[in-house]
Amino acid sequence: MLTGLALLVLAAFSGAVFWAASRRAAGLARSPAAPVNSLPFHHGAYAAVWTAVPAALVLLVAGLFGNSVETALVKAQLPEAVRALEASDRQVFLDDALAVARGGSRSETPYSPDLEAALKATAAKAHAIDVRIRLIGLGSAVVLALAGAAWGLSRIRAPFRARAGVEKWIQALLLFCSVTAVFTTVGIVASLVWESWRFFQAVPPLAFLFGMEWDPQSAMYSDQVVSKGSFGAIPLFAGTFLIMLISMTVAAPVGLFAAIYLSEYASPTSRSFIKPLLEILAGVPTVVYGFFAALTVGPLFRAGFNAIGATLVGGPFNDLGLYLGEVQNQMALVAGVVMGVMLIPFVSSLSDDIINAVPQSLRDGSLAMGATRSETIRKVILPAALPGIMAAMLLAVSRAVGETMIVTMAAGLQARATFNPLETVTTVTVQIVTLLTGDQEFDSPRTLSAFGLGLTLFVVTLILNMIALRIVQKYQEQYD
Repeated sequence: MLTGLALLVLAAFSGAVFWAASRRAAGLARSPAAPVNSLPFHHGAYAAVWTAVPAALVLLVAGLFGNSVETALVKAQLPEAVRALEASDRQVFLDDALAVARGGSRSETPYSPDLEAALKATAAKAHAIDVRIRLIGLGSAVVLALAGAAWGLSRIRAPFRARAGVEKWIQALLLFCSVTAVFTTVGIVASLVWESWRFFQAVPPLAFLFGMEWDPQSAMYSDQVVSKGSFGAIPLFAGTFLIMLISMTVAAPVGLFAAIYLSEYASPTSRSFIKPLLEILAGVPTVVYGFFAALTVGPLFRAGFNAIGATLVGGPFNDLGLYLGEVQNQMALVAGVVMGVMLIPFVSSLSDDIINAVPQSLRDGSLAMGATRSETIRKVILPAALPGIMAAMLLAVSRAVGETMIVTMAAGLQARATFNPLETVTTVTVQIVTLLTGDQEFDSPRTLSAFGLGLTLFVVTLILNMIALRIVQKYQEQYD
């Protein structure tokens, strides 16, 4: 709260510095003494940046790490009576003291009179430390803001290159964003590799990648994890592939045909109306698709298959009729169909852009030779756009492989190595969520198996994206 208010005040002060610097630079521009190198706007931006950025960084650092510093200082100054407690009791005491110091509610843990007095003293000490940290942060920000404003205003001279100075700040910001993205990626990969390595120390990689039984729950309280726990990931890969195949069976033709219609047949009015409606599907949250699958599509499919099964019972297909009569709401077919609907705008939008990128001269040449519009599409446009369309399909496959919510709500949680679309299955992403939900210990192979699954999924998705990018590069080399 205090950090946000300080940032608002800093923004207002920076705006005032910008206005003052711009006015001063404009006065120099009107003077015939010497030509001004930069525009008044650049001088104002230079002064405002020097005023805002250093002070804002101090405020953000204080806001992000102030509580951690306070906790560390209070923990280092706990009374001797508290240090004698067990680690768990000592942590509860520390949390209660910090909660009281910050105006929150403490736990209902009863304390002895001595510990109660120590709690009040620790809370008072924590409050004093918090006030000191906030004052140091605010004071440093005020000093930096004033120094930055003085520096920026003092640099306003006719020959000063203010634009170059502003561009250096922008370059520094862009470099920071790039480095942040790189280090985030490296951190994610390093975390996956490290935790997966710990998992594969307990479970052999071949047993994980080619095992036919997935039951990590049996390893929860087992010392002999490898012998009693089942970590075969083949059922998860089978379920993931099955649902992905069903979803692409729905999304690929519908999305591609929609793209062909929008790019080649639709009038500008129809295109301006239909394309936004299609892309609305991309903005629907996946949990809404999951509810739609569980509450509408699942019961609808079940009723349809049960009705078909009732007509087959007693005939030559009696066994099939009995099986269809027992179909439940949750099945791979439901999750795959709804996921395919979700992927339609993804496929159609990419394919539409790719088809529109085909040179108009190819269309004109085909039509000039007497080909119809449909022949031109089949024999000229689609072959020319095929590499890009295949890349779009592979990107859609990557999106389908990583989907979680729809599968959780529509396909079930049973790990089963089957390609029957009417049975309940589960996927890699669903099991990752299941294994990491709730209070889990990160010392057992049961929980670490989620990182093994994540690393496998990361490698598969990376390979698909690399193939898609390679196809796009080949397409660009051909038509640039």
